[in-house]
Amino acid sequence: MKRVTIGVATVGASLMLAAGAQAQSCSTYGTQTYCSDGTSYSTYGNTTYGSDGSNYSTYGNTTYGSDGSNYSTYGNTTYGSDGSSYSTYGNTTYGSDGSSASCYGN
Repeated sequence: MKRVTIGVATVGASLMLAAGAQAQSCSTYGTQTYCSDGTSYSTYGNTTYGSDGSNYSTYGNTTYGSDGSNYSTYGNTTYGSDGSSYSTYGNTTYGSDGSSASCYGN
């Protein structure tokens, strides 16, 4: 399960960490996000599509994944339906499992 940032960067980092990524980095250019594991994400409206076939739709502060997962964001912390949590400080997101991901771009 990948985590895309609320807004492209946040959803991407969170989804990326949920997928089990360790010390990954992503770069965002407009509506496109490219990650160091080779996965890319495209955002159109409130939906983000992953090159791995995943997609995530955001309504309010909750993001719903095509795999049945959901993530709710309060402040700088995102909580997953699987009990995980992700906190973002600056351009780096830290997972409750000790993982981290950094996103760069505009």
